[in-house]
Order: sequence, then C-alpha cells, then structure tokens
Amino acid sequence: MSGLTVATRARVLLLRHLQVFFYSLGQLSRHPLSLFMTAAVIGIALALPTGLHVLLQNAQQISGGWDGAAQISLFLKKSVSNDQARTLARQLRRRNEIAKVSYISREQALQEFQQQSGFGDALKALKKNPLPSVLIVQPALAHSKPQQTAALLEELRRNSRVDIAQLDMQWVKRLYAIMDIVRRGVLVLAGLLALAVLLVVGNTIRLAIQNRRDEIVVMKLIGGTDAFIRRPFLYTGFWYGFFGALLAFIMVYTTLLLLSGPVEKLAALYHNNFELSRLDSGTALVLLLAGVMLGLVGSWLAVGRHLREIEPV
Repeated sequence: MSGLTVATRARVLLLRHLQVFFYSLGQLSRHPLSLFMTAAVIGIALALPTGLHVLLQNAQQISGGWDGAAQISLFLKKSVSNDQARTLARQLRRRNEIAKVSYISREQALQEFQQQSGFGDALKALKKNPLPSVLIVQPALAHSKPQQTAALLEELRRNSRVDIAQLDMQWVKRLYAIMDIVRRGVLVLAGLLALAVLLVVGNTIRLAIQNRRDEIVVMKLIGGTDAFIRRPFLYTGFWYGFFGALLAFIMVYTTLLLLSGPVEKLAALYHNNFELSRLDSGTALVLLLAGVMLGLVGSWLAVGRHLREIEPV
C-alpha cells in the first residue's frame, strides 16, 4: 500500500512538473519579441566561445600531422663530394630511427636558390658555387619524441662530413605555444560570457518576479510553498537557456557554412583537400547542456534572492 502511495505521489509530482513546464513555455510565447531578444543575447554569448573552440579544433586538425614533422638539416662540408654525400645518405637510411633521407646536391641547391631568391643573374656571376650539399633527415615516428630527436641531432652533428646540423622544429613549437595561449584565452572568454549569461537570465527573472509580485503574495497567503512558487521561474530560465543555445548552434553552424567555401578554395591553392569541420554532436550536446544549466542556475539565484524579499504584509 505504501509503495502504491509513493508511486502515486511520484506520478502526481511528475504531472505537475510537466504542467508547469509547458505553462512557462506558453507564458513566454505570449511575448515572442522579448523571448527572442533575451535568447539572442544568450545565444551570442554562447556562440562566441563555441565558434572559437570549433575553429581551434580545425587548426589542430591541420597541424595534427606536424607532431612528427621534425626535420634535421645536415649541411655537409664543401670538401664532401657528391658520391660521399650519397654514401652517407644510404648509411643513414639503413638506421631504424630514421624514416627518410633526402639528398640535395650543391647544384640543385644553387638552382633552387636562383629560382626562389630572385638573384639569379647575380649568382651567375659567381665563379664557384658557395652552397653546400644538404641531407634532409626525417626521424621515424616511433623516435620523434623531443629527447630522441635531440639525441639523434647531437650524434649526426659529430659526423666528420657534417659541417652544420640544424633541427627544423622551432616553428612547430612556436605554433603549439600560440595555440595553447588561444585555447586558454577561449576558456577565459567562455567563463566571462557564462557569467554574462547568468546576469542576463537573473535580471530577466528578477523583472518577471517583480511583475508578478502581487500574484506571489496571494500564493503565499493561501499557503503556497517557496518550491511551488519557484518552479515556473526555474522552467522559464530553462527555456531561456534552451532557446539561447539553439540560436548559438544556428549562428555557429551558419558561420562555418559561410566560411567553408573560401577555406576550401584557399586549401586548394596549396594543393590540400582540407575541409572545414562543422559542429560535431558532442560539442552541440555540450552547448545545449551549458545553455540549459546556465539558464537554470541564473533563475535559481535570482528566485532565491528576490523571493525571500516578497512577504505578505
């Protein structure tokens, strides 16, 4: 019997929550312009960090293959002949920690420099080729950790045929440092805008409480509990957060859709088939939950503070 009573109470409580849930939506639908303006402010606040997060994910996708992009440039001594350089290249290719070795002869280096530097005529006046032969060493992926790459660099530097050994990875490290700064900046911006959403929702609920002050007084006079009075305002905050998150999703999705064409054209100019990724289901779900939670928390704080101030005389 007691189990039936508990089940009945739970069913009644659920029906009451559903009733207030749709009642609050009906109240908001009577003022669509006000609902849209509040939801739009929340949507913009949610769309900014979400959009930056998605763009950062795309940047990480582009640079995903750069973790193993460390290259060691070996500038050989001018006394090293082409045959000796090719022999050294074959010896290095047989090592397990090296994935690839590219050989650039002195003649090839001079030709490329003439084409890219714009000083072709001036270089033709030189009697001797001033450029050395170069070996481009690509470490194997299993041996591409910074410590292993540094150890390989020091070993190759001690080779008697090598004049200068240089690790071409500083730009990758700088890029990841910049991306880390941007990532933290997005988190800070998300925190500030989340606070702004709480303030917007809280102020909107405060105005709603003031507009229904007389109604709340009557409810308290006839025995209405704070939980009963608080319930419609909490669901109002829920709807504000939900519609704000929905507008944020539309804003971010539309922006990425507009950017995808130019980005693909730019990638094609660099002979790359990169495509701008859209909002994935995980990010969209987090966006929706964040909007709803901020709406609920903002309304809870506002109701908890201002409801105590309203008491029957």
